[in-house]
Parts: sequence; C-alpha cells; structure tokens
Amino acid sequence: MEELTTYELPVSGAIPPELTGWYLRNGPNPRDAASAHWFFGDGMVHGVRLEGGKAVSYRNRWVRTSTFTDGAPVRDGQGRADLTAGVANTHVVHHAGRTLALVESSFPYELDCRPGHELETVGPYDFDGRLTTAMTAHPKTCPTTGELHFFGYGAAEPPYLTYHRADASGALVVSRPVEVGAPTMMHDFHLTAGHVVFMDLPLVYDRQARGMPYGWDAEYGARLGVLRRDDPHGDIRWFAIDPCYVFHSLNAYDDGRGRIVLYVCRYPALELKSLPTLWRWTVDLTSGKVVEEQVDDQSGEFPRIDDRLAGLDARFGHITRAGGPGAGPTPGALIRYDLHTGTSTRHDFGPGRTPAEAAFAPADDRPGGPGWLLTYVYDASKDTSDLVILDADDISGGPVATVHLPQRVPYGFHGNWIADPAR
Repeated sequence: MEELTTYELPVSGAIPPELTGWYLRNGPNPRDAASAHWFFGDGMVHGVRLEGGKAVSYRNRWVRTSTFTDGAPVRDGQGRADLTAGVANTHVVHHAGRTLALVESSFPYELDCRPGHELETVGPYDFDGRLTTAMTAHPKTCPTTGELHFFGYGAAEPPYLTYHRADASGALVVSRPVEVGAPTMMHDFHLTAGHVVFMDLPLVYDRQARGMPYGWDAEYGARLGVLRRDDPHGDIRWFAIDPCYVFHSLNAYDDGRGRIVLYVCRYPALELKSLPTLWRWTVDLTSGKVVEEQVDDQSGEFPRIDDRLAGLDARFGHITRAGGPGAGPTPGALIRYDLHTGTSTRHDFGPGRTPAEAAFAPADDRPGGPGWLLTYVYDASKDTSDLVILDADDISGGPVATVHLPQRVPYGFHGNWIADPAR
C-alpha cells in the first residue's frame, strides 16, 4: 500500500460542524507484504482531517521506527532489548500535548500532527529517559486528574511487569515492579477512580512457539491484581478467576460499596475457534471473591466508551461485531450497550461491509453526553473504505455522514478522535 495525501474528500450526508480535529487509527501493514504474524506488521496510521463540516484530507503514513527505517533488531549483540526497535502498530493516543503511536513491546513513537507536518514521525519517546520498560498499547487517562496510567511487560527476566504513572503534564512520576508467576502476555488492564487492576492470565511466554512467542497454559491459572491508586507502591491483592483470556477491557469502576465492577471482552480460551463475548466481573474487596457473569452471547471485540468517563460508572459502551476465526459469515455491526438497563441496540453496516473499532467523539463538554461514533468500514464490493459517522444516541439509524476514502484501509487495531485544542 502506498502513502497518500488526498484533499477535499467526497461526503454522503452532513459532517457535524462541531467535529474539528483528526480521526486517527493505527494498524499493522508490512512494508514488504510479509510477516510471521499479523501482529508483527509495520505500523501505519490512517488519518482523516475534519473541519467546518468538511472532510479536509486523508493521509496514511508508516511510523518511521528504527525497525522500519534501519531494520534494527529487537536485541543487540549482548542480548539486551532495544526498546526503540518496534513496529508501533497497535494504537495512537494523545496525552499532555503529544500524539503517540504504541505497541506493547517497545517505547512509543511520537507523531507530529501540526498543520503542515501531519503524521510525520518525530521519534521514540521515553518520558525524558525515565521509562526503562516497554509501554502497553492501552494506557488509561484519568478524567479527574489527567494522569496517564500504563504498564510494561517483558519476558527476558524479572520483573516481568512494571506499573507506571505519568502526571497531567506528561512527567513520569511512578514506576514500580509487580511480581507475577511467569512472563505472560498482558495486553490491557483496568483503571477506576481508586484502583488499578492487572489481569494475570494464562497466555505464557513460550520461546518454542511459532509466530507469536506465547502459548495457552490453563494450568497457570488466572487472577486479577488490585492496587490502590493512593498507595502505588503498596501491596497488590490477587483474586482468582476462571481461566480465560482478555485482550480488551471496556471499562471499570468502584461501586461505592467495596466492590470493583469490570467489563471485558472475554475469550474462554485463546484457541482458533474461540470468540469473545461481553462479561462483567465484580470484585468484592471485603469477601475476597469475584462474581463472573456473561452479559451477552453475541461475539464482539474492540470495546470503547466515552473516554471522559474512564474509570467511572459509564452507562454506555460499544463493541464491534466483525466476525473472526470460526465465526462464518458474521454480519458487520456495531453494538451499543446500556450497562445500567442491560439492553442493547445495533447498527448493521450491510453485506460485505466490515467495520473496525469505533471511537467516541463528544458533541459538547458533558461526559456521557451526546456525541458520535467514528469507524473505518471496508466495502468488499468496491475494495475501498469509508469513514462512517454515527449518532451515538441513535446508532440504529443511518449514518450521519460517510466520508469516501481514496483507497482501502487495511484491517487494523485502535485509534482515537483527537479534537483540536480549544482556542
């Protein structure tokens, strides 16, 4: 796929004039069209610029990591990890004025989204030398404090897991090791107003595995580790759960009665025909028990909320239903859950149209208020993609607007709506 810059994109419908900024989404796109695993492809960020009710431009750029530009190996001649050598292919987030492309095996890479410098790679970012581990692709920003919470994991030697916290200005202020039984693949975690919750699940490092160097080991067990945010170097309480795997959390919150409520897309095991469904875990900090409940039997992934409610009792959550291994001809849809009432609504994109993750873009400054859901949708009949904008409060209706893109956006992972700063 070539890198393009295209202006004045055609639009069906009407783009809300309140949307001024970038919709950015990251994903793997091997430059040489060969990769040992889908997860290993070079990161490419696809961006649509919206402004004044118009789709001003589309552009896609590979993230110029040292792996991409120089073929830098992950380890040097002494076997030490080079944390600048990664593919930066999983997520793109914005915090403290920086836009970061992320992959969980290395440092983030900063992108330049200023006018005239759109999506150019600035370079690796290590929080002014304070970050000494890899960084998860799923950091969480606290809407109350502005802090960025994240972790890094690795397989070379203990500690296999380290928790980090950056303040609202972007300064890394907390780094502490977390003791776990083995190097496991920890893709995501949870944040509430009062706690951080880690998922120590049975996908364990296996040097002999082909492709991804992790293997399913149900005997390892599964557990949740709860750390109080007001005591970041304190003890972590561990709670056993049934063996499973979770790539992505929807949200978590403290219920005010000594319990933590977590929503996840849960796989019963990480096997070819295993599909994720939405589950709720309730951790009782008094009894030490976890109640595990399946919320829905529809499979889906890439869960999102209004991020201004991260760690709080968000009423609505959204999951993409786009099929998967063993799913058969699953129709592409977006499901909106009312987590307070237990009901759901959906938007079907139609035959041959496959949606990706949908990010929330707010209409005003009220967390949990009105807004839109933005997602790239691939149309197999035309071999092209669109940016589809839906009214979050009425997703079963037709799109508010469809931005027609000049080329296909390959299947990818995560992204965000990054609004321009208020003037």
